[in-house]
Amino acid sequence: MKAYFINKVLATTVVGSYPVVKGSGLKTIFDPLKSAVETAVADQIMAGIDIISDGQVRGDMINAFSGKLPGIKGQDVVGKIQPASGPITVADTKYARSKSPYVKGIITGPSTLAHGLHISTPMYRNREELALDIAAALAVEARYLEAAGVTLIQIDEPIFSTGVADLAVGKQAVELITGSIRIPSCMHVCGNLGSVLDDILKINVNVLDFEFSKNPANLELFGSRDLAGRMIGYGCVDSSSETVETIPELKKRIEKGVEVFGAKTMLVDPDCGMRMRTREAAFWKLRNMAEAAKEVRLAL
Repeated sequence: MKAYFINKVLATTVVGSYPVVKGSGLKTIFDPLKSAVETAVADQIMAGIDIISDGQVRGDMINAFSGKLPGIKGQDVVGKIQPASGPITVADTKYARSKSPYVKGIITGPSTLAHGLHISTPMYRNREELALDIAAALAVEARYLEAAGVTLIQIDEPIFSTGVADLAVGKQAVELITGSIRIPSCMHVCGNLGSVLDDILKINVNVLDFEFSKNPANLELFGSRDLAGRMIGYGCVDSSSETVETIPELKKRIEKGVEVFGAKTMLVDPDCGMRMRTREAAFWKLRNMAEAAKEVRLAL
């Protein structure tokens, strides 16, 4: 399964989040973060990103979803998790979709959410049970995003690289979501994959998104492993630093990925989200990444 959702080799994308650039004026009274969404979308397009996001400006990856799910109060699980009363991310995603034909819908993974919350009810004996109910609730959000016309849906599971989460249950939870949609799915896992990659490769998604800039050792893990026709989201920009990599630096990183995976298997993106960066650093990191991908593409 190659990049059938976008007809471009080494297409660029983002992991999701962008710096929150707040606006001013009357319109901020009704929606203080509308300008931040508009800025995130405009910057990604100006940077040359092929598959953009809505910028994920309305909260961190836990609170953006937990605050909308019945059964959760603050950081505490107080009852049975239920689907939200309506779409959570669709309004901002629709705005992004109005500006670009290719938009990635993004959902925080059920295992990551489960480990970011406190269980304060006897209804759940452990985080594994909690993750499965969260997955069922988030599958509803995934279907809303699919109906909104997104290109693919990404599930963020950074907890998977830590060794803390039960990956068998994590697989089941992710597949509850991906099995409920017909469009392509992506799973993002940052960190070192050394002890978990074999389990992660068992998860049924179309794109596996990993960090290779901050964790270059991850690239060495793939020599003999079969991706089974799936694509790789190839993190080549260090999202943890304000330093803007040069185009030649990024070209070298992308070329290393091409040697291992092949250009037709790769989506080029940063290691992780850009929320903690300044707007200037985030923009130029994306702009240089897009230019580097273009230069490698033209040289193929």
